[in-house]
Amino acid sequence: MTRFLGTLWDGLALRRQRVGADPDAPLRAVALPPDWPAEAAAALAALAPGKGPASLPRAAEAWISRAARGGLKAGTLDAPGAEALAEGLRALLLSRRGSAGAEAWGSGRDTRFVLNLPAFLDPDGGFDLEAYAAACALAVRALDALAGGRATRLRLGFADLAGLLCGLGLAYDSPEGRATAAGIAALTRGAAEAESGRLATRLGVREPVALLWPAPPAETPVPGLAAAARAALDAAAAAPGLRHQGLLALAPPDAVEALLGAETGGLAPAAGSTRPVLTEAGEWAEVPTQAALRVTRHYADRASALLAPATEAARAAMRAAIAPFLHAAPPAPVALPAPARPAPRSATPPLRRHAGTTLHVAVGGHRVALRTAEDAEGRLLEIAFSLSKEGAAFRSLMDSFAQAVSLGLQGGVPLSDYVEAFAYTRFGPSGTVDGDPAIPRATSVLDWAFRRLALDYLGRSDLPQPSEEDCAGDTVGSAAQVAPLLPLDLPELPAAASPRGRRRALRLVG
Repeated sequence: MTRFLGTLWDGLALRRQRVGADPDAPLRAVALPPDWPAEAAAALAALAPGKGPASLPRAAEAWISRAARGGLKAGTLDAPGAEALAEGLRALLLSRRGSAGAEAWGSGRDTRFVLNLPAFLDPDGGFDLEAYAAACALAVRALDALAGGRATRLRLGFADLAGLLCGLGLAYDSPEGRATAAGIAALTRGAAEAESGRLATRLGVREPVALLWPAPPAETPVPGLAAAARAALDAAAAAPGLRHQGLLALAPPDAVEALLGAETGGLAPAAGSTRPVLTEAGEWAEVPTQAALRVTRHYADRASALLAPATEAARAAMRAAIAPFLHAAPPAPVALPAPARPAPRSATPPLRRHAGTTLHVAVGGHRVALRTAEDAEGRLLEIAFSLSKEGAAFRSLMDSFAQAVSLGLQGGVPLSDYVEAFAYTRFGPSGTVDGDPAIPRATSVLDWAFRRLALDYLGRSDLPQPSEEDCAGDTVGSAAQVAPLLPLDLPELPAAASPRGRRRALRLVG
């Protein structure tokens, strides 16, 4: 197209594929660079407005050109400055280093800008400080232009701090990791406020320069980071005033982080060594995370320490290290990260396992993945479900249930109590279990999951298999199984109505 001639989009090779924004969304045709992964294609499908075909140049140019026009109209940019801004934003996006937030892709004006920290790593493991500071300044100009020069508060943030620390060989829960994070936050704030000061010099001061500055770390393991952060803050302090009241704010991740390849949002710790992905064949598979690949490439001997799960205390310490440099409180974590996945418990497991802790079956024709996490002694700490065909409401309920069970396990509730309570519960999907020869039938997903956990962690091989009639969708069940969801006093039930009695009532079917 003629509007792309002479820009970085000109002559860019694109790979076209059909993908949905999520497993339940309808497919749409998207086009993006051939070396970008499937997760980026799904993110583009979620970001590009409309339901028809979408391409990265067309979708991105909508907000990039809007920023250039907004700056020209507001007088914050001249013609050469607008063209330089547009080309700089294209370069940031194509290198997967930064992008405006999802609001901008959807034609919104109040947006954020996110920088993908691991994308600034050098091939030898260093951090490109000069390019990062320039990206911060470019992002401030873009956000100001998208707001027509009227906004007094902008939202510049970074993503995947955990991935950056892994690439630098620094543990998340360590003084060195926190010093590096504080240095990155100080550099981001200094570079952003210095650019706000330059805008104020040309367009007029709106806010005074802060009298008290948070002190950046005196030294960090990253060569030159402490000096660069100090220099950026000094440059901001030397400005006659600022154009904006607030600039640096972290936000929960959305599709933009996925488009850039950031695996975590803001200051969240690493999610582990593997992650589940849905293959083109419609099956779930475990693949290494980008953080794990960086660790394996440069620090294989320290992989377990660098990818270890972070405690809530470690997260709080990281927030305390970064918070002084933010203009808004960092978002609270929604859940603890999944622990690193250990090796399989058996060299020849009867189930199809990926990374040792994800079990894949189909219950009544519905694909189910059960993920578990253990402590160093092999005790079960956490469970999670992935159900590819169920609706969002059902998946949310299952996620909440799994989190409640995980909290109980971590609080000392015996697994045997959960097995006693939830084995043989009846609700759809139910029926034949494909992929688990030890459990050919199940009355529900929970029935299969807790009998499988009983086999794996309790050595329980005494639990009988339900018959086909027990697994039928119209089976009523006993009073204990269909008890009302109200706080009513029920009459005493015979022993056969208890979980142990229900198992005795089951017929053993070969």
